[in-house]
Amino acid sequence: MATQYSIQGTTAKGIAASVERGVTEGELAPGDALPPVRRLADELGVSPGTVATAYKELRGRGLVVTRGRGGTVVAEAPSEASRRPPRMPEGLTDLASGLPDPAFLPVLHPPGEVRPVYGSHRAAPRLAALEELTRAWFRRDGVPAERVTFAHGALDCVARLLSVELRPGDAVAVEDPGFHHLLDLVPALGLRMVPVAVDGEGLTPDALRTALRAGVRAVVFSPRAQCPTGASLTPARRDELGSLFREFPEVLVIEDDYLAEFDGPPAPSVGALAPGRWAQVRTVSKRLGVDLRWAGLTGDPVTLARHDGRMLMTSGWVSHVLQETVVRVLSDPGTTRLVARGEAAYTERRRALIDALGARGIRAVGAGGLNVWVPVRDESAVVNGLRTHGWWVAAGARFRIDAPPAVRITVSTLVPEEAGRLAADFARVLGDAQATYGG
Repeated sequence: MATQYSIQGTTAKGIAASVERGVTEGELAPGDALPPVRRLADELGVSPGTVATAYKELRGRGLVVTRGRGGTVVAEAPSEASRRPPRMPEGLTDLASGLPDPAFLPVLHPPGEVRPVYGSHRAAPRLAALEELTRAWFRRDGVPAERVTFAHGALDCVARLLSVELRPGDAVAVEDPGFHHLLDLVPALGLRMVPVAVDGEGLTPDALRTALRAGVRAVVFSPRAQCPTGASLTPARRDELGSLFREFPEVLVIEDDYLAEFDGPPAPSVGALAPGRWAQVRTVSKRLGVDLRWAGLTGDPVTLARHDGRMLMTSGWVSHVLQETVVRVLSDPGTTRLVARGEAAYTERRRALIDALGARGIRAVGAGGLNVWVPVRDESAVVNGLRTHGWWVAAGARFRIDAPPAVRITVSTLVPEEAGRLAADFARVLGDAQATYGG
């Protein structure tokens, strides 16, 4: 524990609040050890049970973790602080953002006139036109969509589903490596993460089986263009996972199809095969604009009803102004063509970088999406080495739990002509690292 920070309090809540304040203000850093229960109890003049209760509350909220004989330490990504990347230095090429190329995003045209209404939209929260477009979007991929509802983006939706279904301390299976914001969200809700390994076809059945048998209450994963590896489910893998989920119908299955195309091949849905609790959420921010904080959701009737019940008590509904904007964009043929051109460009850019790295003996994966995932031995050495060559990439630590080290490279703006130069610089950095660290 940082010697300059002294934990205070005479009650469990007061002690927990003191630790939380230290984490929030940066006085307690990730990995800092808290005092043993009995020692802190003696220092504060309280019973060991009071301190133990405070530590239990902090564990449940994702602020600290217990490492057996290693004691209780501040979590690597405490719920008060997300895995925000370091600020990019000036003069570098940004390949760390995970964001789309603005050249393939449409110009948004919100309604030109918004007339005032009496009361609220709680009684009719969804525009009928957007409901129909959303149903058609799901059904095109064979996803059942008798009922649909809306949310303020994928994470908003996932957070609401988990909060109404689970209780602090419950376990959630997540992809490893996986979406870094989800890896922040789960412990922030007081839930435990159970990592499930990912290969080129998505969740691996053996790892998922282990997690299900260990008692996870929910599973969150992406059926295509998984972040950060780009993996997508094959029909065979979908069927295999579906068989597993049918053995555990009480487990909530959440599919985050954040990069659902408007054209292209259908994405297989595991939830559609499972007779139990399931939901699939789709967003448009990566395809249509990062400021479109809207998501469409389908699933079983109970799951949707619980989602909407909680939303009714909080934000109530998604802005109708936003919904009308989404309707306009989804209905525009020019937008559909622009999205198709962007998909073709991203595919070309991913392949160009993977091929250029492969030509230099560097393995990389990225079957879909905006990123390429490159396993490395030392993330810091690669990130800092590429920085000296003018490139800014993301260290894989933000995206993984138990998975091996890697770096994530966003290719959305990396034109094929630049791929060879980046790959050559990457090879030089790896050579320098091997010389420094002994092979």
